[in-house]
Amino acid sequence: MSLGSIPGMLTHAELSTLIEHGEIETVLAVFPDFYGRLMGKRITGHFFLEHVANDGMHACDYLLACDMEMDAIPGYRFANWERGYGDMHCVPDFSTLRRAAWLPKTAMVICDLFIDGSHEPIPVAPRQILRHQIERAQALGLAAMCGSEYELYLFKESFEDASAKGFHNLEPIGSYNEDYHILQGSKEEGLMSAIRRSLDHSGVPVEFSKGEAGLGQQELNLQYCDVLGQADRNAIYKHAAKEIAWQQGKAITFMAKWDERHTGSSAHLHLSLWSGNTPAFPGDEPLGPVMASPIFRHFLGGWIAHARELSVCFAPYPSSYKRYQSRSWAPTGIAWSYDNRTAGFRVVGRGKSLRIECRIPGADANPYIAYAAALAAGLDGIENQIEPPPIFQGDIYAARELPHVPGSLYEAIGEFERSTFARRAFGDDVYEHYLQFVRTEQRKFDEVVTSWERARYFERA
Repeated sequence: MSLGSIPGMLTHAELSTLIEHGEIETVLAVFPDFYGRLMGKRITGHFFLEHVANDGMHACDYLLACDMEMDAIPGYRFANWERGYGDMHCVPDFSTLRRAAWLPKTAMVICDLFIDGSHEPIPVAPRQILRHQIERAQALGLAAMCGSEYELYLFKESFEDASAKGFHNLEPIGSYNEDYHILQGSKEEGLMSAIRRSLDHSGVPVEFSKGEAGLGQQELNLQYCDVLGQADRNAIYKHAAKEIAWQQGKAITFMAKWDERHTGSSAHLHLSLWSGNTPAFPGDEPLGPVMASPIFRHFLGGWIAHARELSVCFAPYPSSYKRYQSRSWAPTGIAWSYDNRTAGFRVVGRGKSLRIECRIPGADANPYIAYAAALAAGLDGIENQIEPPPIFQGDIYAARELPHVPGSLYEAIGEFERSTFARRAFGDDVYEHYLQFVRTEQRKFDEVVTSWERARYFERA
């Protein structure tokens, strides 16, 4: 399917006509930060055509070196007070130009980030981190095709009401486990249908949504496409869903674990490699119940081998690791199996549809970083012919001999710090920048006295 045939995607000429006829008034020129948030500017349509379309725009480089609260964080080499926090050159990638159908008379384009003046790509920009791994795959004659399953929770409160309550005692829209339930799903359909419809009309094709195992939890699946396009779609989906919820006076969350009493939210990544128009995973060699190629075997082997040391790329926050609980549908053991939802790596499909579903990432993961880590690990497996462990059959939650997903961000940071592979695969600049990012998240958490600590220790300590 070409981009031109996807509803909601626009060409430069189509945008010009829509602006001329008053059907588009605003263009969102955006780029992802390290949290996966879309940052950027709202630009009047005529100014975008006259200036930004050809010349790009500028944004402060601190946006790649700040935390969730937009505080400039010391310790980054890329941007800091000593260097004066200068500009980045943001250049629209017109292959991403689309309507933002959930907003009136608005289009959106994703920008690539360049060093101002030199037009060199900024290596630590999340989209460029993924592009680097795509180029590694291209050097091997391969391209990655990906699909995603992101889960989220829906609440009766608005974001403002949730904040006023200190994010305590929130009321999910659902009141019971609604996995595949059509009845409960109908109660949430006012919001979910608006999300599906808006995405479908914005060049983000949706397959379906369904109730999940939590109270007020839903899953939405996007159609598969090339890996960069899928990361873009994931970022737009998460952004649009929040704005649509806000428009309806409701709140949603993509936290991997928003409450210890409720099921976590995942981002299952489905990935396959292709050589031109030919799938590279099917083959003539038996591997468990499938017939696979050496490329499949070694990609799977590399991804599994590096899963622990790259876990910070799939689970970037302290709360992310509270999702990994036995019999919670989130993986705890690092193993592969065929069509087994207790596995961190669930192999599904046969023949042309053969693919790897990694169930380790949470819904809070930055899609660009998560896909870049997946590609980096799998390509290393191909280049070094890393063999996967034997297929595991049975309940992986009950297995004690398997390596496990790290139990905390502390543990995951230690794995990343010791990883010579991660430094080699991402390069020094990206490796050290991302290490500073996750260390900052841990430090910020450590500095806060939580409500759990007050409830436990205030009177009785």
